[in-house]
This record gives sequence, C-alpha cells and structure tokens, in this order.
Amino acid sequence: MNLIKRYLRNPAAVVGLILLLTVIAAALGADWAYPRNPLSLAGRPLQWPGEGSRFLLGTDQVGRDIAAQILHGARVSLAIGLVATSIAAFIGLVLGAVAGFYGGWIDDVLMRVTEAFQILPNFLLLLVLVAVFGSDITTVVLSIGVVSWPPVARLTRSEFLSLRHREFVLAARSLGVGDLKLIFREILPNALPPVIVYASVIMAVAILLESALAFLNLSDPNVPSWGNLIGAGRSVIRVQWYVSAIPGAVILVTVLAISLVGQGLNDALNPRLHRS
Repeated sequence: MNLIKRYLRNPAAVVGLILLLTVIAAALGADWAYPRNPLSLAGRPLQWPGEGSRFLLGTDQVGRDIAAQILHGARVSLAIGLVATSIAAFIGLVLGAVAGFYGGWIDDVLMRVTEAFQILPNFLLLLVLVAVFGSDITTVVLSIGVVSWPPVARLTRSEFLSLRHREFVLAARSLGVGDLKLIFREILPNALPPVIVYASVIMAVAILLESALAFLNLSDPNVPSWGNLIGAGRSVIRVQWYVSAIPGAVILVTVLAISLVGQGLNDALNPRLHRS
C-alpha cells in the first residue's frame, strides 16, 4: 500500500499509467470494436480521417481501415514489448546474477561476452539477426530480446556485487544454504527493484525497434503492427501524411506512457527519496 501511495503522489506517473491503461484497453477491445481482419480491404483507398462516418481515422493506400489497424496493432506492439522484455530480463538476470555472485574468472568471462554484444549498436545487431534468420514476427521478437539484455546483466551484476557480502547473505551461507538458493531466493529478490524499473525502458525501446524494422520493410508484413502501418504510409507521406502520422503519434504516446510509469516506479521504489 505504501508503494501505491508513493506512486500516486507523482502526477506525471499517474498520467503515464492512465495513458498506458488506455492503450491496454484498446488492445483488449480490438476484437469487439473491429471483429474483421484489420488487414482486409474495407473501403476506398486514402480516405481522410473524418471524411466518412464509417472510417474514423481514414483508410490507407490499399483501402484498409486505419482505426482497426491501430486497435489491433496495440495488441501486437504491447505483446512485442512484453515478450522481448521478458527474454532480455531473463538472460540478463541469469548472467548478471552468476557474474556478480561468483566474481573472479566467471565474472570476467561473462562480462566479456556482454561487451561483445555491445560492440554494435542495438539496431545494427538487430538488422544482422533479422537478415540472417528471417523477418517473421517470432524471429523479430526473439532478436529484439537478444540484443536488449546486456544492460540488464550489468545492472544485475552491480546489485549482486553490493549485496553478496551483506549480513543476511552471510547468515544464510553459515546455515548451509546452497549457492542456487542464495542467488535466487536471498539475493535476487533484493536486486529486482532497479531491474523492474529498467524493464520499462526495454519495453519502450522494443516497440521502437520493431517500428523501425517495419518502416524499413524488415518486419513481418502479415501482422497489423503500428510500425507496418507507418512503413506502408511512407510512399504517400507527401500528400496523405496522416497514414504515417496517426500510428506515429500512437507510438509516441505509448512510449511516453511506459517511460512515465517506469519513472514513477523508480521514485516509488527508491527508499532514499522517502526518508523523513
């Protein structure tokens, strides 16, 4: 309850939560509002928003309903963010926990592996993975998760280095608790708060990375993602700019909402900000 109260004291975090809940509601209500396939032809191509009552946000260059793609795309983009974040968090937590707990040569090897993944910028490495393994949605999500784990590993490692010699860890070790239980039962729960906060950053970046791939026609064209809609509108952006502008604005609002929620969690979970 104290965590919720601290979170609600932050007006920006509350606004971010409201925006994020709105996007989630849109994703959950997509099938009810638009039961048809959002990628099917619905009307005359390139109708401007408000031109007709049937298409509130207009149609794209092949006659698909933009509003239907926005609502169904919310589900796709949120799923991409959640799954990619889960993959990155799992890899980063495991490698960072092992490196920080054992130290020595194990730490050196794992950190060199982490640095090897950080030699190339995230997007360039993502382009290589997609070029090699294909651009179906499963491969795209897995690739985004694979390129996003190094910061989580470094953050987890630093937390473990500061916690592994604390009194409660030494007491558990003196009672004969094994390494795995020490890592995952004693230390990891205390190292999670900053990782949870950083997960919001990964989720926001994952949505942007998929959108960037789709803009370059390197994402799965068979899913109604916001990025695919932006990419499809690139050819008519000079005259029918709304085709790309509407999903772009939705991505901006969603990423902003996730960032505000993450910042609110950071403030609520940081005890130094609430000391009397």
